[in-house]
Amino acid sequence: MYEIIAQIVRRAGATVLRAHDIERSVRQKTLPCDLVTEYDGAVQEQLRRELLAAFPDAGFYGEEEAEHDLAGKRAVFIVDPIDGTTNFVRHLHHSCISVGLCVDGKMEYGAVYNPYFDELFTAQRGCGAFLNGEAIRCTDADLAHSLVLFGSAIYYRETIPFTQALVCELLPDTLDFRRGGSAALDLCYLAAGRGDLFFECCLRPWDYAAGSLIAQEAGATVTALDGSPLRFVDRCSVAGGNANNYPALLERVEKIRNLEQNPSPTTLAIESELPKI
Repeated sequence: MYEIIAQIVRRAGATVLRAHDIERSVRQKTLPCDLVTEYDGAVQEQLRRELLAAFPDAGFYGEEEAEHDLAGKRAVFIVDPIDGTTNFVRHLHHSCISVGLCVDGKMEYGAVYNPYFDELFTAQRGCGAFLNGEAIRCTDADLAHSLVLFGSAIYYRETIPFTQALVCELLPDTLDFRRGGSAALDLCYLAAGRGDLFFECCLRPWDYAAGSLIAQEAGATVTALDGSPLRFVDRCSVAGGNANNYPALLERVEKIRNLEQNPSPTTLAIESELPKI
């Protein structure tokens, strides 16, 4: 039933691969780090047209639109036409098309495609997760053996102190850190065992909708950083890991929160402006 979504996502990937003169189409949205190109809009319109042709009763919730009319829609496509736009602009080849189908508030299907490496990650609720048709599974690494994937939530400057505090808290006790610039791909890499743990302090639903389902269907737990369920209508923090390292991540978050309430002189500087998550 959902194979047509994967086909549509692959066709959108072909549009990304044909992109040229990308730098000439770049404009700033809110901050110097918040970029958009003409290809973001073009790919989103291609996805809207083809997805709604295949599923005419569904709603469409895309990054590159100011308003979203979802009233009365049980099924909604949550879409990031190019996740990792800065990577796209800089020709880093670490960007993807992310399409999630949310039905009655729960993720039902997700597809994340990196066209540069022809890697298509997919999942349907209750049916497992796949990379180019082959089943994938998250690792069972404990915290000490975890490669941590994380995002800086750079659009939300108020989250920087908390991100720094959490990195400082985790880094001495983990294998290492990686920062890729695409939350959707980070969650897929968690699903495929390329990383073991993931967090970001603030994301929008199109960043994590598809990837969260793919990671969950690969055996990971994915929630907000306080352990609550993800929200698919507004921005949210994201935490993902396995049964061995996910609890340790949430414990470190709680430790930082406790320090926020009772800071020591050495932590006052970084704790004074921690955002609420």
